[in-house]
Amino acid sequence: MSLSAIIESIIFAADSALSLDRLCEMLPEYERSAIKTALADLVEFHEGRGGGFGLFEVAGGWQFRTSPALQEYVVRHIKTRTAKISQSALESLAIIAYRQPITRAEVEHLRGVDCGGVLKSLLEKKLVKILGKKDIPGRPLIYGTSKEFLEVFGLKDLKSLPTLREIQSLDEMPRFERQEELPLEPDRAPLVERSLPFDEPLNP
Repeated sequence: MSLSAIIESIIFAADSALSLDRLCEMLPEYERSAIKTALADLVEFHEGRGGGFGLFEVAGGWQFRTSPALQEYVVRHIKTRTAKISQSALESLAIIAYRQPITRAEVEHLRGVDCGGVLKSLLEKKLVKILGKKDIPGRPLIYGTSKEFLEVFGLKDLKSLPTLREIQSLDEMPRFERQEELPLEPDRAPLVERSLPFDEPLNP
């Protein structure tokens, strides 16, 4: 039996992404370099066959996932087991992802509303975890994103998060698509687009 086949079966049967270190622990009879080569061969094989799923590096490990290009077809037949995330929870999750480690008070300062219920919900969904306590009076808990967060959003690591410039560019139209708009109320000043909640600096 080839090493690639062994690794493929282990990853296929795993409940979550398996890191290279974990694979090396499970396969002590093989060299680390051989396991890395087998992983690369598997990625190339699944990309080359053009199938409906492939081997992807997510959350610091390896996992079989359906092709992103086929998402619209997959969701027609599969109902996700994960509860829907509210808009307020997504806003709080975005703040935590980009500003972690961060306390509840800091999240609430940026959002302008109480976030106790939202944080509890994110903890229950295992998208957020408690990292410890901040060394300031009161010793408040500090929060950060979890491995499950990376898996859910298909991220290799936190460095894979889109930059704020990339997010803001999604709303920008190419120049050749821009057209001047006729003002409906000439005397009224144009609306200024509100910045993202995590663009605002925290109070020291």
